[in-house]
Amino acid sequence: MTWTRNLMAAATIAAVALGTTASGQVGKGLADLNSMPESVLAALPGMNAAMAKAFVAARPFGSITLANAFLLGQKLTQDQANAIYAKAFVHVNLNTGTRDEILLIPGAGNRMVREFNEYRPWKMWAQFDKEISKYVGQAETDRLKQYVFIPVNLNTATDDDILSIPGAGPRMVREFKEYRPWKTKEQFDKEIAKYVGATETARLWRYVVIN
Repeated sequence: MTWTRNLMAAATIAAVALGTTASGQVGKGLADLNSMPESVLAALPGMNAAMAKAFVAARPFGSITLANAFLLGQKLTQDQANAIYAKAFVHVNLNTGTRDEILLIPGAGNRMVREFNEYRPWKMWAQFDKEISKYVGQAETDRLKQYVFIPVNLNTATDDDILSIPGAGPRMVREFKEYRPWKTKEQFDKEIAKYVGATETARLWRYVVIN
């Protein structure tokens, strides 16, 4: 009996640990270009009311590279776009982000392209802190963290994990948990769009994964 109880306890601990490492989070500190209000967007460096209106009409952008291409198409220079990225960004998925996406993170450079790729799959911030701080220190690691995210597992995410998604809020905590277990993207599109519409559902989908 003692052996059985110990085995069950170990299994419980393992399950909890798995849920914690697989849930994911979004880095904090920067505004999300896909959800920030038009008036705030217009006040960013190099932007104006007309560009902000056009940007809002075109979003959500599936990546920072797509957002960057749009801004350059609005006659911003790359330096002007980079000035925006010090204040707002389209977060990069640590597990799928491309070289071009990572290079748009201010100060990341080729070294972070290499390191971000080397340690995939990323599962939690403790892993990111440990591996990246070896190269650039904790302060720079914390700065880089603002630009990236580890996909939030819809079936195991905690309330805090869900709330880390830009613009999610308490309502998405409730809805994400209500429909567990999630099985497909189609299910997510159907259920979440009932509350926030297809455009916002597409934006939220960037940050999540079903495992």
